[in-house]
Amino acid sequence: MTKQIREETQHGGVQLSLSYKVIWGVAALGTSFVSGTYGALLPIFYQDYLGLSARWIAIASAIYAVWNAINDPLFGYITDSTKSRLGRRIPYMRYTAPFLALTFILVWFAPRGAGSSTLFAWMLGAMLLYDTAYTIIGLVYSALLPEVSESDAERNGLQISASLFGLLGMILGFVIPDFFRPKAGTSPSFAPLQISMIVVGIFSAAMIIITTLKVRERPEFHQVDQPLKLGPAIKYTFTSRAFLILVAQNFMSILMQSLLLGALFYVADYVLQTSSILLIACLFIPLIIGVPLTAALRRRLGVVGAQQTLLVIAGIALISIMVVPTALIPVCLVLAGFGLAGPQTLTNVLFAEVADEDELRSGVRREGAFFGVNALLTKPAQSVALALLPFILQATDFVTREANQGQIFLNQPAAAIWGIKALVGLIPGCAMLLGALILTRFPLRGDYLRKVQADVLALHAQKRAQLDLTANHANPR
Repeated sequence: MTKQIREETQHGGVQLSLSYKVIWGVAALGTSFVSGTYGALLPIFYQDYLGLSARWIAIASAIYAVWNAINDPLFGYITDSTKSRLGRRIPYMRYTAPFLALTFILVWFAPRGAGSSTLFAWMLGAMLLYDTAYTIIGLVYSALLPEVSESDAERNGLQISASLFGLLGMILGFVIPDFFRPKAGTSPSFAPLQISMIVVGIFSAAMIIITTLKVRERPEFHQVDQPLKLGPAIKYTFTSRAFLILVAQNFMSILMQSLLLGALFYVADYVLQTSSILLIACLFIPLIIGVPLTAALRRRLGVVGAQQTLLVIAGIALISIMVVPTALIPVCLVLAGFGLAGPQTLTNVLFAEVADEDELRSGVRREGAFFGVNALLTKPAQSVALALLPFILQATDFVTREANQGQIFLNQPAAAIWGIKALVGLIPGCAMLLGALILTRFPLRGDYLRKVQADVLALHAQKRAQLDLTANHANPR
């Protein structure tokens, strides 16, 4: 990290320039572009377009969840234990990015017209390969945030940048496939969609690589800290009360996001029978407005208080979709979008506080372990959402395009419309309210949080002094 980008403040923290924050956010554009496209398009692509049954999709989801249970904590522990000239995070981001592009592209090249077993095998294999690459990059990118600065304000600023770029990527993840996906009354060719997915994959990988060429890790953490052995690492992780409470809340947020993204095209096509671009705007414009406003809420309510407030707003708005007239559903999405600024921006700041407290207990920074185990415990929410979508639709007699000779079936039964509303409103809304309730037990707030932050600054000063001492011994004048 250059002197122009990183400057020590009077309080021992780190002050980050605007240019650094912009560079930081570019990687979020890449990761969210592929993940937004993947989350929005995958359910409708394999069930509605290719005709894969809910049973096969559920089996793939279950296997996918098992693999997630293995790879996230594994890669978290590996990155925490890595020592290299470039650091313990940056090399994994830089050299995995091309594989992320390749595996993402493979998801959309399933052989059309193949039997169910072939489609299942292709979907499962592509999902596992893609998720492995995405896990490595997403995990180390998240783990870098707490290391860059000890200040909640600076961390919030970095996360605001990442969230704004990330939201741009998510919006593009809706808009691009919506432009190129097969539509009613048009040619059923998949070539335009597949070409667009190639462009998305390559562009996203390039954005990630650009960030790794500019961001540098703080050497005191990968040169001074001695990694914990596996046993103690597991013990420290699962005995952190703050971590376990935050993970429970984050599970609810990820379930909400996965259901909302997966069902949005269904709401546009079958409930409102309007352009999905309208719903994307209703959801994401207030979300973009809400992201920078989290800084003001954080100053007034603290990080955890601001998170709870926004979760409640999102939860009430989503549940309202079940009871308001159809014409008011976009209004509910507007309110929900504003509330979603909390999970989008403040969650990683809370994880940074958890890592600070843990460093005082264990003596080393272990963000990789926390984000890895968090994924172990929360990524099954994605699989739950992926399984819920087809099963609820099938149980409510939803008529797919494939069953209607490739044409969209607009006159869905009332039960199917209710099922779509439940997937986009009732279930994710209840998850948000439950998440806010869970956070009432989060311990890192008030005087205790201020003590943790002061002690962490003192510990980091000791580590920098030890690093300087070691460097002076290695290079005596």
